[in-house]
Order: sequence, then structure tokens, then C-alpha cells
Amino acid sequence: MGKRLIIVVTITVLALAAVGFFVTSKLSKSGSNAANQSGAAKPPSEVQQLLDKAAAKAQSGELSEAEQIYSKFIEEHPDSNCVETAQKELEKVKMAILFSPMQTNYSVSYLVKPGDSLGKIAKQYNTTVELIKISNKLTSDVIHIGKKLRIVNAKFSILVNYSQNTLTLKLNDEALKVYHVSTGADNSTPKGEFKIVNKLVDPVWHKMGAVIPTGSPENILGSRWMGISEPGYGIHGTTQPESIGQHATAGCVRMINQDVEELYSIIPMGIDVTIVD
Repeated sequence: MGKRLIIVVTITVLALAAVGFFVTSKLSKSGSNAANQSGAAKPPSEVQQLLDKAAAKAQSGELSEAEQIYSKFIEEHPDSNCVETAQKELEKVKMAILFSPMQTNYSVSYLVKPGDSLGKIAKQYNTTVELIKISNKLTSDVIHIGKKLRIVNAKFSILVNYSQNTLTLKLNDEALKVYHVSTGADNSTPKGEFKIVNKLVDPVWHKMGAVIPTGSPENILGSRWMGISEPGYGIHGTTQPESIGQHATAGCVRMINQDVEELYSIIPMGIDVTIVD
């Protein structure tokens, strides 16, 4: 009887030990798999590291460094699925630099002299009063003798792609920003080389002899007009933002008001406008 009891107890202990080993082994493997799946995160790729570095530079105001990193990334990783994102971020950085007081290879430092005005300075450097005010953080047209101003001294031009419904703003022949636009239905947008010949804020629209005032929902010109050297055609805003990206106009280039106001503030009279198929 005593021997039987000992044998039974021994078998029970061995069975429990085996079960314990099995459970421990499963838990160990499960924990290892979980660690592999979630705990052991892979380090960021070289691509992501570059993008993160550029974003950090832009966030901290180191815009020139951010521009260089984004440009290098696009050049060295043309097939990356992050290129489109990098290009959009590069556009933002370039525009931030344009509108900043930062001196660049396309700007000069100007010392205000007696008799100067913003209009006179803008004409001298073929820029706009709006751009001078924005980049120097001026809240009025009043300037004082001896004040230093950052003046953009660059050649701007515009390229409109009819088939893609895009407008590219160029600075010294390099793309600065690409805008989505609407162009003419039935191939009605003129193609060729033109110039900006007039600029209007809050334009009225002359429709079949009737005058449609600014602010009217029927005034499809929106908040800005920039006429080109082809009579009757130009770049303007819209009261129909849903039409952007379509061939929907009577031949003009249509932009959302926010975009056309930005463009208007940058480009001076007389710049080249190229419209291609």
C-alpha cells in the first residue's frame, strides 16, 4: 500500500512538472513573438531619417538647411514613394523663405533714402509693394529714412500647363510653387508666350455689356485679376472653387482666391507667361 502511494505521488509530480514546462515554453515563445512583432521596432530608414531631419529644421526656422535637405532627398531618391511629399514640403519651405526677412541669393539689402517710397523701390527692383511689406513685416506703406529693407530682386515667370491644369510659378527659371487651376473648356485657352499687362484687386466683371460688381456671387473673377497680353484673357480668382482642376472656363486661367491673392502679391507687371498644351 505504501509503495503504491509513493508511485502515484511520483507520477502526479512528474505530470505536473511536464505541464508546467509546456505552459512555460508556450508563454516564452508567445512573449518572444510579441516582442519581435511590436517591442523590437526597426530603426527609421535612411529615407525617413532625412525627411525627419528636414522637417525638424523647418520647424525650428532653419529654412535654408531644410531646403537643402529636401532638395538633396528629391535628387538622390527620385523613385521613392515619399518624393511627392518631399516636393510639397520643399514648396512650403521655399515660399516661407520668399516671404521672410532672410537674405538670399535673389535678394538685396536696401537702405531707405530721402524721397523713397515703397512704390518707387518696388519699381526700381521690378518687384511688388506687397512682397516688400510681407518680407519686411511692414503693416503700412510708411517707411523711414535709414531703415534697411530686404528686397527680392529676382526674375519671376509663369508656366501654365493646359492638359494638367497647373500653373507653375518660377523664380529665376526654377520652379517655386505649383498651383492647381482651371482652364478653358473646348481648348479655348490661348497657347503661346504672353506677358502680364494689368493687375486689379476686386475686379468687376463685364458680362455681355452688364457690369457685375465685385463681391457678387455672379462675378466669376473672384478677388484678383492679372491680365495677359492676349486681349480679354487673364489669370483670376473664382466664386466656383469646385471647378478647379477642370477645363471649365471661357479661356482664362482660374485659381482659388487664396492662391490668386498669393500669386498677385509676388509677381510684378510685365513678367513672362507661357501657356502650353
